Amino acid sequence: MTSNINIAIDVMGNDKGPEVIIEASSISKTRYPDIKYTYFGDRKLISKYLKKYRNLIGSYQIMHTEEQVLPEDKPTLALRKRKSSSMGRALAYLKDKKVEALVSAGNTGALMAMAKLELRMLEGILRPAIAATFPHKKGEFVMLDLGANTECSHEHLVQFAIMGSEFAKVVLGKEEPKLAILNIGTEADKGKVYINETAKNLKESYLSKNFIGYIEGNDITSGLADVVVSDGFSGNIALKTAEGVATLCSNYIKNIFQSSFLGKVSFILLSKKLRALKDKLDPRKRNGALFLGLNGIVVKSHGGADALGFASAIDIAYEFADEDIAKKIIGNISKQNI
Repeated sequence: MTSNINIAIDVMGNDKGPEVIIEASSISKTRYPDIKYTYFGDRKLISKYLKKYRNLIGSYQIMHTEEQVLPEDKPTLALRKRKSSSMGRALAYLKDKKVEALVSAGNTGALMAMAKLELRMLEGILRPAIAATFPHKKGEFVMLDLGANTECSHEHLVQFAIMGSEFAKVVLGKEEPKLAILNIGTEADKGKVYINETAKNLKESYLSKNFIGYIEGNDITSGLADVVVSDGFSGNIALKTAEGVATLCSNYIKNIFQSSFLGKVSFILLSKKLRALKDKLDPRKRNGALFLGLNGIVVKSHGGADALGFASAIDIAYEFADEDIAKKIIGNISKQNI
């Protein structure tokens, strides 16, 4: 790892306020002692919370701005009027290579629009994609796109497959990640034309040996695929549905153990197993989606993330800051004749 990796932090974007973000940076500092931070936001607020975390002394600088991108801001408004915001200034620093990566919990649409304008796309990339990891029964898998592109062509999905494979090599440590396309069935002629065209292209590409075909929504957590590719519309629906089901199951389990004396006794007897299950499924440990395809590392945290969740997003930024993933993506795009 390169020493003294500097991460830009948009302090003003989190729903829970600056304190959570400062605490998160302290948590990541314990994991990566050489990490540095450049905080963007209200200096007075940031300084107030920094006093609580001694392990951050000497590891940060503050770039003052009281302006922020609001949750209700449209991307077009953010592009016109929010260049001096904490998000806008952080992106400018990333563009000028004054920092190695950026983490923000702010408005997703505004962040994507501003990042595309400020950083531009990698050579040969048509569109960026949002990628993140999720649990399956054998470990974890990568899914993209999770909402950046509601409409896609087969060219876009092929590029998502290339970018997702490189992402998986870093976060999953798999040299040859298995790749699948999200579809409504596994038969060759199932789904829309652009999905069938994507499958055809992948079978003829350098990724053919890792391409396993289509995968249905009920199988994405089966462990069959390491990378699941979809358009942003379907991917976002799948993500939100999974989050909803997880919450429902969690509530059911909680109610079972709280509904009777026997349930409470069972909870005590099974507490170790239940803690292990909770830890495995804890969404905070997978918070942080990478904007793939840009000339810079941008990680989007969930707006409502707590300190542990935001720290996970910082961890992702740190881990990718020293990986020349851009060079690998460009090299693999050049192999693919779409």
